[in-house]
Amino acid sequence: MQEDETAALIGLRKVVLYREVVVTEGGTSPAHPAQRASVAAVMRNPWIGTPTTRDLSPETATIAPILAKMLTRRLLAALGGVEAVEAFGKAAIVGSAGEIEHGGALIHTPYFGNLMREFLDGESIICFADARAEAGETLVVPLWHKNHAATRSHYQTISTRVPDGPRADEIVVVAAASTGPRPHPRIGDRKTDPAVTVKSLESALS
Repeated sequence: MQEDETAALIGLRKVVLYREVVVTEGGTSPAHPAQRASVAAVMRNPWIGTPTTRDLSPETATIAPILAKMLTRRLLAALGGVEAVEAFGKAAIVGSAGEIEHGGALIHTPYFGNLMREFLDGESIICFADARAEAGETLVVPLWHKNHAATRSHYQTISTRVPDGPRADEIVVVAAASTGPRPHPRIGDRKTDPAVTVKSLESALS
């Protein structure tokens, strides 16, 4: 399917790419500076004006796979390919005339999540954010390791913002990823954590 045909099918208005790299943190350069990127698709909300009892699955099955492919393709191009991606996340921002469930229908089903995970060669459940917001509001998208979700070094976020979206009758769908951990990670991991309980910290909590 050609790009213009895809845009017409899902009501795509624009695509916004954001990319960043931390060159220094705390006055020194990370050993392996990670790039983070997000790709946002601004599209019409296909469920505007429909009742809250409306089955959302027909449009989900059609639109969500298209979004998964389109967003991850741009994400991989921005970050250097699937082997470079180590962490991922997803998000949806619904315009003021829509329901939060409309955003969920496009990111919280296998039609998006399973395909995004496969395209990015991951195994973890994809962490997410969703919200209803006016155009131009910033949403913080959480990321974690695409294969080992408990890897604390890769807990990070990226902010996404579309200056003129979502309009009231639109949805912004976001795929995000990082090529590595936070700068200078050093807070340990679950595999090396001591056993911490309320009882073990009684003196500190008293």
